[in-house]
Amino acid sequence: MAVRLGGIVFLNARPLTLALDGDPGPFQVRYGVPSQCAAELHAGQTDLGLIPSIEYARGPRPYCLVPQVCVASRGPVLTVRLYARRPWAQIRRLALDLSSRTSVALVQILLAEMHGLRPELVSAAPDLDHMMSLADAALVIGDSVFRYAQRSEAELDLGQAWSAMTGLPFVYAFWVGRPGVIDGSQARHLVRARDLGRQRLGAIAAAFAAERPEQSADYYQRYLTDHIHHDMGAAELAGLREFYRLARAHHLIDHVPELASYDLADH
Repeated sequence: MAVRLGGIVFLNARPLTLALDGDPGPFQVRYGVPSQCAAELHAGQTDLGLIPSIEYARGPRPYCLVPQVCVASRGPVLTVRLYARRPWAQIRRLALDLSSRTSVALVQILLAEMHGLRPELVSAAPDLDHMMSLADAALVIGDSVFRYAQRSEAELDLGQAWSAMTGLPFVYAFWVGRPGVIDGSQARHLVRARDLGRQRLGAIAAAFAAERPEQSADYYQRYLTDHIHHDMGAAELAGLREFYRLARAHHLIDHVPELASYDLADH
């Protein structure tokens, strides 16, 4: 029986899933925005999901992660961006794109840690003009940011702000599932899919530019090459632990989870 896999539709995740579209192997893949992937995993509608990192700490049971693979940045991420129409210290109301709950947690941590702010939060569709009509600032994430590249509002790149504050990468999403739901061979299939996908960044960018012509294929390829990476190493794990520590300190999660991994070896 195929393992039910929840993938993310955003461009930054396509290097992890492109090869699965051509060769799903033991997986049956369905796609959604990050928050949807998390909800389906928590509800047992999928077996494994590429979920927002904050949701690893919010599941109904302990989870495991697939080692070596994630969606992360080591500085400016470009597509997790806070726009403001007044100075940061004057932000009282913040409109949120709820597509990724990790970014919602991250912006609350950064505003509290950097500026001592705890603004009122309102949810909104990812339309910057509408969001700015509702609030002093707006968080926009994922592919929606590409259409606002030339906007003049003050902006804060949350990946850059995190790395400046902590000296660590930030991990936005990774493969997560219940313990024992996949074996070593299936976990390695996901690692190989990542390796194959990043060999085709140019093709991924070109295909995305045909779908979303707000920017050029070269722009999208630079995004995938210079702003996003997909390796979960020691620094990324340290960044995750620091994120969970701060999320707990700011009462965004009720515990700091242990980072348990699937074994890539066969037994």
